[in-house]
Amino acid sequence: MRLRPWLNSLLLLFLTTTVCAYVYKDYDENLLLKTLPNNAVLASFRFVTNGTYTNHHSLFPRSLAQILSHSNTRELHLKFTMGRWDAESWGAQPFNGQTAGGTGVELWAWVEAVDGPTADKRWTTLTNALSGLFCASLNFIDGTRTIRPVMSFTPDGDHEDMDRLHLLHGSLPREPVCTENLTPFLKLLPCKGKVGISSLLDGHKLFDAQWQSMSIDVRPVCTAPDSCVLQLTQTVDMVLDVERSLQRRDYPVPRPRPREELNCDPNKPYGADGSPCFPRSNIADLPWSISEVFGRPLHSYCPLASEPAEHVCLDVPQERPIYITRDSIEVRHPDGRRCYTLPPAGDFDIILPQQSPALPITPFPEPPLYASRSFTGHGQEHGGVKAVIKNPHPTRPVEFVYLESLPWFMKPYLHTLKTTIYPAPPATGDADLESPVTALYYRPAIDRSRGTHLEASLLLPANSTLILTYDFEKAILRYTEYPPDANRGFDIAPAVITVLKHSPSPQHTLPYTISGAPIQQGHGRVAIRTTSLLLSLPTPDFSMPYNVIILTSTVMALAFGSVFNLLVRRFVGADEVAGKKKFGTVVEKIREKVRRLKGKRKTE
Repeated sequence: MRLRPWLNSLLLLFLTTTVCAYVYKDYDENLLLKTLPNNAVLASFRFVTNGTYTNHHSLFPRSLAQILSHSNTRELHLKFTMGRWDAESWGAQPFNGQTAGGTGVELWAWVEAVDGPTADKRWTTLTNALSGLFCASLNFIDGTRTIRPVMSFTPDGDHEDMDRLHLLHGSLPREPVCTENLTPFLKLLPCKGKVGISSLLDGHKLFDAQWQSMSIDVRPVCTAPDSCVLQLTQTVDMVLDVERSLQRRDYPVPRPRPREELNCDPNKPYGADGSPCFPRSNIADLPWSISEVFGRPLHSYCPLASEPAEHVCLDVPQERPIYITRDSIEVRHPDGRRCYTLPPAGDFDIILPQQSPALPITPFPEPPLYASRSFTGHGQEHGGVKAVIKNPHPTRPVEFVYLESLPWFMKPYLHTLKTTIYPAPPATGDADLESPVTALYYRPAIDRSRGTHLEASLLLPANSTLILTYDFEKAILRYTEYPPDANRGFDIAPAVITVLKHSPSPQHTLPYTISGAPIQQGHGRVAIRTTSLLLSLPTPDFSMPYNVIILTSTVMALAFGSVFNLLVRRFVGADEVAGKKKFGTVVEKIREKVRRLKGKRKTE
């Protein structure tokens, strides 16, 4: 029996409402905007989706679920990071550094397998599939770039059998992060970047930031033994320069500003003649808004997100005025944050007027450690690495794990590993107690098969600095193993520092309303990554092989042509050619042509 049109519409509305009521609990999105010193703004986007491995995918992306299921991956962490986080000016990284990786691409996962070789095969399947999904060179994470960390990483999800899980880690510090990676990232979201918080993610703004990171984290979350979901957390963190964004708005084509528009500091002791200009900082808080910084306002919220929810949170000094559009609800938190619920329809914008003089800005809390790393030595045969790690806390020692993943052509000498603490701790007479190294794991490299894995657990006293150094030898590569820009050098992955037993700050979290799936990361650990290094190896002159090839080819062509002519060509007389007139010499040919011409003239 055919139903009436109004009954069909009513049934469709009922089913849509039922499905939406179910999926509303499985997705949430939030945005945190925090002002930083020197007119910088931290924009932290966070999207959380709950799902399963089953064939029914309401919001959880099916493409990612199939990859995880086929490769038996139980937990996944993929990071795309570019730029440098200025910890001295901005404080600790948001979310304790758990949502950011090293420069380039960093990937680690827990793969379920019965033994190591099986885990390696599934790891290869995972990297190749993710390479195609995110348009990145993850397929180049082979055995030479893969390690198995022992002390640095712990699983964030709820796993039943940890004995069958294998942790594998790989990185590509040379990988450039661009729009090709952002587009697949947005396609994993339910609203695909068309509406809601994700509509602000534009490649022109994201990749123009001073520091930016894209994170994809998948982990199982269980609220009960028989109630588990697969939680996908997508995070985008970026630090935008307000002055640069406003300048791009006024001048789309970058050009130097006139000198009269620059705020020069005349009190600098150098440059007294006035020719150089050293800019002054913290003169005033420049005016900005969401539409000016991101190029567009927020249009409603994703209809699949949970409601009511605090979609946008703003962390600015309390004295600074804020103007928002109508039809939005403001909620003030005790820590000073002001959060807003987006209207169901219409554009939403936040406007901050200019503030002069600049208000004091409280950055994120001070990080537990400051770390830097650099090369030492000179020459093309040997070198060294120097890592400087500082504990700024006046009374609390810090226990941390230092992880190095080095390529096979960078061969460290373990006996040269030295640790020095300044100021020196009081002598106790026991050398083992005076050493900051509490545990050490070292796996040497094998040429063209695997890299070096160095992992050390250290204890740094309060208000002291640790200097870790070691020497290494540079290998000589085959000419086919050099990249096209060999003289630029080889990128070395950043060192990973994991601070153990650290209490996270409440300013590092955001309010989320995902029902039945609490959000937790790192179990109180803080992740810090140093900058990447650029290693210079002995590089041959690639123009010489080109010259040799050209000269050899020329000689071979001349020799082959001469020998071939001698072997194949047959010299015969002109009178021996059948079917042609017999001309004795060239002179006779010319005479014959002249006679023909004279004969034609006589006939005319």
